[in-house]
Formats: sequence, structure tokens, C-alpha cells
Amino acid sequence: MTGPGIELVLVSAALITLVVAAAYIRGVARVFLIAQAVYWALSYVARPLVLLTVQPRPRYADNIADPRLAAIGYDRGIAEVLQPVAFGLWVYAGAAVAYAIWARRHRSAPPRAATGDFVPTLAAVYTLGLLGRAVSYVTGSTGQAGDIQSSNPILGFVAQLATVGAIGLIIFIRPADRRTTLVLLGALLTVELMWTVAVESKTPIMSAAMAVAVRFAMHGWTRVRVVAIVVISVVGIGAFGWLQSIKQPDYVRAEVLARDSAYPPSLQPYLSILRRFDLLEAATDSYYMVMRPWMTPFEVAQHGLQSLVPAQLLGTEKLRSGTAWAVEVRGSSMDMSRVSVSLADGNINEGFVVAGYAGVAVGVLFTFGLLLLGVRTLQARHIVVVALGLAITASPILFERGFLGSMEVIGKSLQLVVLVWLVDMVVREYRKRTGAAKYTDSAPQQLGTVVGGSNKGVEQWH
Repeated sequence: MTGPGIELVLVSAALITLVVAAAYIRGVARVFLIAQAVYWALSYVARPLVLLTVQPRPRYADNIADPRLAAIGYDRGIAEVLQPVAFGLWVYAGAAVAYAIWARRHRSAPPRAATGDFVPTLAAVYTLGLLGRAVSYVTGSTGQAGDIQSSNPILGFVAQLATVGAIGLIIFIRPADRRTTLVLLGALLTVELMWTVAVESKTPIMSAAMAVAVRFAMHGWTRVRVVAIVVISVVGIGAFGWLQSIKQPDYVRAEVLARDSAYPPSLQPYLSILRRFDLLEAATDSYYMVMRPWMTPFEVAQHGLQSLVPAQLLGTEKLRSGTAWAVEVRGSSMDMSRVSVSLADGNINEGFVVAGYAGVAVGVLFTFGLLLLGVRTLQARHIVVVALGLAITASPILFERGFLGSMEVIGKSLQLVVLVWLVDMVVREYRKRTGAAKYTDSAPQQLGTVVGGSNKGVEQWH
């Protein structure tokens, strides 16, 4: 097959099926599934369409125009690369449809409200994380997207608490009036956008937008809320590209203008966004991988389990899947000898280089299992379990990581959960001593239900 039309149709149809299945699922799962469909559409539909329409000539630092695809022709290259992608997305869509059918047949009452201690604990976690961010920024140790490791792992670890705290506050905080809600949510979103620009990563603002959507899903959707989440997502990602261009020196802006000049003016404002959704590159990596399998299933399982153990206890160097992908997988078809970077691999692409189409099926089903785990943990009643759900929401594992990368994130998330638990114990003890804890027992009645409940007369927009 030389034309990519059938593959693009199959990929698009699978994503549409995923959205339709999500429409029949209540609650947080719907948000996650639709967000995945949008993310994968930008990676596997929008970028191929740009390449097929523009046929750009590869240039330095232009990761959209892949020289490997251009060498064999974009038509043929995209058709070949998208075959395992179409298969994986249909397996995932099938799992979503099956879950939608099961969920509609086993509807249960929504969980009761969360404990009133959530917000004080999350506020303390957020404050501690902001301090970590501030010290990281002042000392110049803030990491950036693609970095192999932080220059100061301890500060980096503490700074991650800010993202978890921000997402938790966006989801669970329930002021009594709309104006206070708008101010608090606006402040949290603005801080996450600023941090997104500082670390040059889309993850913080995307996680914050996801948290707003999760909040709306827990309290029920309205037309205003749907419009709000669309506006927040578009403005957040657009502002990220604009603010990032402002902080660039003049010579870098000149290079960007020269690089983007190969594309039509109508597309140029969106190129910075498309460059951030780079799973098509990873799919190209897996297609060109020569020495297969990349790892045996046993090695994958071994590295995955090791990722759950702190390095200090393991006593050996753990695999960094993003770096290994850059060196061994992409390095098999491109010169990566002078580049040190951690790359997103994707569940489909990682599975394909490990075990072919069987690996693709296992990879996407593992991601679907993580999605269900995230949904369940966000609906839990204990802060430790909820913190794991917040860490999953704050990470890209539901969108652009395979099994190995997901296990790395889960391992780090478990360490964050322990720290959140310690903060929670301190907050509870402090509130007990000051008498504030007596508010906890009546909090559910005053705050309304967390999942699927109503809050008429208290909260219309939020």
C-alpha cells in the first residue's frame, strides 16, 4: 500500500469511536478518554495531514518534517508508520466500548463526599511545592522538557508537589461563592501556565486543564462548563507558545521564523503546538527499528518492577526508558550520538518494537488499566489513595508513555504519595490541636458531594 488514506481513515474512525464510547460513560473516565482522543488526534491525524498537504523539506530543528519519511515519500512513509497505530487505537477503542457497555449495565450510586481534610492538606502540599519551585528557579536548577535528569533531584522532587497540590485544589476546593471560585481557579491556572513556560514543558498547563475538566465531571456538566474547559485548553496551549517565544533571544526567534517559513502562513501559528505532540516521530522510530525485539518481554517486566523501587534501595542504576528510546530506538535510524535527551515513546510504539502487534495490544490495554486506576483513586476517601490519582493526572502516562515510562512515573508517584501522607499527618495533628478538625465531620454536608452530586444554590459555575 502506497497511499495513507486508508490508515488515516482507520485512525480517525478509531478516535471517533473512542469519543462516542466516552459520551456513554459518566464521570472522570469520560474526561480522560476524550483528552486522549484529542491528544492522539493531534499526533496521529493533524501532523500527518500537515505533512501530506505541505510536503515540507526537512530542515534543522524542524521535528515536524521528518527526514526519514521525506526520504521514502510522505505518502508511503505515513501509510507504513500508521498501520500499527491504527491497530492499537482500535484495540483501545474496543476496550473503551466494552467498558462503556459494562458501566451502563452496572451503574451504582456515586461515592460519598471526600473528607474535609483534603483541602488543608492539599494547600500545605501546594505551598511546600511552590517553595521547591522558587528555590529551583532561583538556583537555576529547573529542568526542561526532554532533560534526562534534574540537576538537583531533591528540589525537583519537592517541586513536583506543587503540581499535585494545584491539581488537587482545582478539583476539590469548594468555596461558597462563584467569585471566590473564579479567583482561586484563575490564580492556580496562571501559576501553572507560568511554570509551564519556565520549564518549557506542556505538562503543567495540560494537567491543570485536565483537573478543571475532572472538577466539572465530578459536579456535573453544563454548557457553560464545556465552553470553559475548551477555552482554558486552547488559551493555555496557545499562551504557552506565545510566552515561550517572548522569552527567546532575537537570534532564536530569527531561526524559528526561517524554519517556519516552509509552511503556509495559515499554519504557522499552530506549529509550536504541533511540535509538542510528537508521537508520530516515535511511531517512525518504531517502524525503522532494525534490531528487534528492542527488549524481551521478561526484560521489560524486570525493568518495570525495578522502577517501583527507589534507587537507594535497589542499589543499581535503573533504566531511563526515554533516554534508552532516544539512544537505541531512534538512534538506529538517526544520528543521536551528539544528542542527550529523553523522548516520549508511546504505548503503541513501545509495544511494537518489543513484541509486534501483540505488544501493541498489551501496551494499549495497560494504558487503559492505568486510566481506570486513575478514575478509582480520584474517587477514594483517603488522601493517600487520592494523591496517587492526582499524580497520575499530573503526568503524561495516559497519553505519551509506554509500559516502561509509565512504571517509572508510578514509582516516582509512590514516593510523592509517601510525602503527601506525611504532610497529611502533620496537618491533621495541627488541626486537632487547634480545634479545626471538628469541621471535618460536617464538611461533606457543607461542601456537597464530590462525585456526581449536586450543589444547587452553592455552586453554579464551579
